[in-house]
Amino acid sequence: MSNKLSSTESVQKFFQEVSGFNNDRGSPRMKQLVNRILVDSIKIIEDLEVTTEEFWKAVDYFNRMGARGEAGLLVAGLGLEHYLDLLLDAQDEQAGLSGGTPRTIEGPLYVAGAPLSEGETRMDDGTDAGTVMFLQGQVKDAEGKPIAGAVVDLWHANTKGTYSYFDTTQSDYNLRRRIVTDADGRYRARSIVPSGYGCPPDGTTQEVLNHLGRHGNRPAHIHFFISAPG
Repeated sequence: MSNKLSSTESVQKFFQEVSGFNNDRGSPRMKQLVNRILVDSIKIIEDLEVTTEEFWKAVDYFNRMGARGEAGLLVAGLGLEHYLDLLLDAQDEQAGLSGGTPRTIEGPLYVAGAPLSEGETRMDDGTDAGTVMFLQGQVKDAEGKPIAGAVVDLWHANTKGTYSYFDTTQSDYNLRRRIVTDADGRYRARSIVPSGYGCPPDGTTQEVLNHLGRHGNRPAHIHFFISAPG
């Protein structure tokens, strides 16, 4: 089409009505977000000449992704979660807050409320005969001064590449701990070496990655979440 239907006044008004702009109820922020998503979506349909078959395949995909609970995995796999970290780092830098450790993705497998220990802890429950691993570090502020009383939240996979709570064979909070740093900002932990893992091979995230010619494998890694008063 030489003229974009999405840019016509009648279509714009239609999607404003669909988004609830014509009433004073609901959430103004939600209306703004939904309208933008709808308008950008119809522009994509026009610009890329999305077929009816492709449209309904996408609808079916979202249904299947939701049924599997893989939305968090998909946004990480497509880089959207990483973009949020880059955006927040850029905002910090613009505000003059620089010099700290850059953010990295949290992922969809974090569980709040892990057992809290002072200074050091053991993370595994002893049921996984993995290779013993010792972790230690020091939390510092942007000027390089140690921070006492910071909370280091640690979590990682077991030797099969699965996480407690998402793998029901593991005990509660296995390989998940919080450690309060000592007077020198230090923390220590004993655990087992985790395994790398990939997206479920029959899952909807891997389905998209296959179409993109990408794998969904991650090397062994450990997650850190650091917080401190102020």
